[in-house]
Amino acid sequence: MSGSCGRIPPPFPDNEDQEAESDTRVLDSDEDDDDEGEDIFTGARSNPITPTSAPDECDIFSEEGSYIRSDVHHATNGLHPDEEELDLFTEATVELTLTNTTSQGRREIIGPTASACNTTQVPNSILKPSIVTKTTEELEEEESGDQFELNIAVTNPEKIGDGMNAYMSYKVSTQTTLPMFLNKTFSVRRRFSDFLGLYEKISAKHSLLGCIIPPPPQKSVVGMTKVKVGKEDSSSAEFVEKRRAALERLTNSSDAVNKMTIKMNESDNWFESKLQEVENEEQLLRRLHAAVDSLVNHRKELCSNTAVFSKSVAMLGSVEENSALSRALSQLAEVEDKMEQLHQQQAFSDFFILAELLADYIRLLGAVRCCFEQRMKVWQRLQEAQSTLQKKREAEAKLLWANKPEKLQQAKDDINEWESKVSQCERDFERVTCTVRKELLRFEKEKARDFKQHIVKYLESLLHTQHRLVKCWEAFLPEAKAIA
Repeated sequence: MSGSCGRIPPPFPDNEDQEAESDTRVLDSDEDDDDEGEDIFTGARSNPITPTSAPDECDIFSEEGSYIRSDVHHATNGLHPDEEELDLFTEATVELTLTNTTSQGRREIIGPTASACNTTQVPNSILKPSIVTKTTEELEEEESGDQFELNIAVTNPEKIGDGMNAYMSYKVSTQTTLPMFLNKTFSVRRRFSDFLGLYEKISAKHSLLGCIIPPPPQKSVVGMTKVKVGKEDSSSAEFVEKRRAALERLTNSSDAVNKMTIKMNESDNWFESKLQEVENEEQLLRRLHAAVDSLVNHRKELCSNTAVFSKSVAMLGSVEENSALSRALSQLAEVEDKMEQLHQQQAFSDFFILAELLADYIRLLGAVRCCFEQRMKVWQRLQEAQSTLQKKREAEAKLLWANKPEKLQQAKDDINEWESKVSQCERDFERVTCTVRKELLRFEKEKARDFKQHIVKYLESLLHTQHRLVKCWEAFLPEAKAIA
């Protein structure tokens, strides 16, 4: 996703006396929707690892498949001891209930199927803004010069436990060149609730500053229940793989968004126009996402119908007495079987490359609207402080007019206090305005980059599929012409 979760690199737990604290800490999460599931963080921890040589940077992203396991140990993160603080996740776990029936689960692949995803670079993180006034060109130049190196992959979903107490654990692997880390590569296993806890902590710390916080994927009672009590069927596999991919995008970036209820007399036309653009773009993206989702469903339906057609043609060829026609029908059945596989692959490309991109940015635009809302709240506090200050001054004037010197000093003290509050509110409003402007510029730049990469990748997948389709039909054409 194109948002960011903080510029401070993520520490990881080393031992019981040293636990790292950071807002961008990488998680490998659980899929649990039941509060009775065992938390992997309450178990034993592995001993500290003393690095002796540079670890293999490629092994952490290899696929290991999914399997049942009853114990999970933590790997050290390689932080220097003097830089470690309290563990971010000691209070970050969110209890998931089975009462939420509004979210519709994502469904994708569980097990040793392809869960290897391209690791992408974490976008520019959020710093606490300084109170300065910079031009748009200066802000864009700062963003283009950011070299924040942190590659994260979420792989190897594993089902821990059995029955309704089961939950999903994910391996979060990190590669970094930041000097604050003792090791360049490390990994840890996390649950889905830990991702939710991280999001809540980051939101509580940075959203008040007007920063864009990428939201996590939605919870799904239906999808997780199938994983807990069901067998490893295709629907459960789809749910797990889709969520794994969404969590990886979140960590490399990342839905509850309140409507704006504050009416603000906007003095900056730039913010007014940007808010209108965000609202219009969100509506258009929702329409496009619905169309792409329909395309994915039709593509899957085409796969099913093609498979039925292939079986029917094969049965017809087996009873045909004409040898040339029988051979041609058998070849046609094989071609249609290949067609079904190609359509299935293209349906996955439609979903993971295009549909998920649109879904992520729909949620991100909601987070952008939250930034505008936070700026409006700060503006409202400024207006209230100015109004109170005006009332205090009017009260002082009345005391002077009524000749009550015994209360005049208190009135002057109140005026001085509220003048200080007004000045503080003005500084807060300027800081939030600067942060929101900077975040929007970064968001637009990353959005253009992401859409370019995904559209090019999607077109390449379409081109590859069509080339294979043409080759299949070209190979079948001589058989059709040979029918006597």
